[in-house]
Amino acid sequence: MVTTGAIIHGDEERHLKYDPFEHPLALQLGGSDPKALAECTRRAEDWGYAEVNLNVGCPSDRVQNNMIGACLMAHPELVAECIDSMQQAVNIPVTVKHRIGIDDRDSYEELHGFVDTVAKTGCKTFIVHARKAILQGLSPKENRDIPPLIYPTVYRLKDDFPELEIIINGGIKSIADCKEHLSHVDGVMLGREVYQNPWILAQIDQELYQQPDSIPDSRHDVIEAFYDYVQRQLDQDVYLGYITRHILGLFHGQPGGRKFRRYLSENAHKPGADLDVLKAAVAQVARTAKLEEEV
Repeated sequence: MVTTGAIIHGDEERHLKYDPFEHPLALQLGGSDPKALAECTRRAEDWGYAEVNLNVGCPSDRVQNNMIGACLMAHPELVAECIDSMQQAVNIPVTVKHRIGIDDRDSYEELHGFVDTVAKTGCKTFIVHARKAILQGLSPKENRDIPPLIYPTVYRLKDDFPELEIIINGGIKSIADCKEHLSHVDGVMLGREVYQNPWILAQIDQELYQQPDSIPDSRHDVIEAFYDYVQRQLDQDVYLGYITRHILGLFHGQPGGRKFRRYLSENAHKPGADLDVLKAAVAQVARTAKLEEEV
């Protein structure tokens, strides 16, 4: 998520620049001022983003104090005004990501009313984190796990709004989970599981889209294809640790996976860390696998 203030009053290029390799790409905005959101959505379209999403799910104190994130669920009319303003500014899709409720405002009737109000703007896609946010008393980290996930509530939304695209999010860890959810809703969003086990993405084309030819042969093929991107970013003075933190779990569950993660964690942040650091981490995996074969 990028706040509207960071884009309008900060370094726009730093916040919106990306590599063409990353397409298709969505930008998630945080804010509650319709004019500022419209301006940032317009800039996102100019930068080539394929979608802009409004964050109505983040529970942190910092964003609450600025009327950003999950607290906006208590203000459906304002969210609708924001979405309408954003849609009027661009031709790309504008979507919403939200919770199933907040604090004691967690009845299905209130959730239904929120979606109905926002949908009247013409917004078609709602990404729903299937747990409520507790804004008073729990930290953002605790909000990831403590409120229970209630998937049937999201299914009910799809039943009540068949014309909308309803995408479910929260605690989804496997392709089998995805298939089960897809029997009820239109889409599935994976979050933390992709960070912990990025290789799960390699299974999706075959298992969900029946496109086996797009699957890389191994994790090593993936990382080798990644090298050119890493070098391009390093050439633009991007810190190696900012890149490698997204792939720490690539060898999750594999021989040498822990060594790969530890090597990057200990060395990617050092001054002057370059592509050789990543290659050395990969070598740790290959060395471990070879030793296990010899045993």
